[in-house]
Amino acid sequence: MSKQLFTIGYEGLDSERLGSVLRSAGIATLADVRAVANSRKRGFSKGALSASLQEAGVGYTHLRSLGTPKSGRQAARAGDAALMRRIYCEDVLDTAGGQAALDELAQMAKAAPICLLCFERDPALCHRRVLAERLATRGFAVSDLYG
Repeated sequence: MSKQLFTIGYEGLDSERLGSVLRSAGIATLADVRAVANSRKRGFSKGALSASLQEAGVGYTHLRSLGTPKSGRQAARAGDAALMRRIYCEDVLDTAGGQAALDELAQMAKAAPICLLCFERDPALCHRRVLAERLATRGFAVSDLYG
């Protein structure tokens, strides 16, 4: 039997709706995979997000080491998902540190239902898709959540 992994982007959501979607899906922990857990969007910076999720009964962890480097974020903003993916794999996932962080994420996901969080609503345009694909090769079934 495969383990379940979820992903979600907070684009278009408010923090209350995010908490509701996560609770409905049975998520134990939200794994924030942004390199920089700050947001101009109210309620989505690390401290505020952690507090609102705690109120919703969902845990929060920031996995900064699995975030996209600045050049990858710039490629994503420019709409070049292929370049973002290449940068992310080369600079993060295909490094010893990236592999260790991915192993840690896999262990967390085996222990309890987790959901990867980043900004983009469309997972195909986000590095969380790359993470999900890597975990799928380890036996995880992936479901994308939308608010």
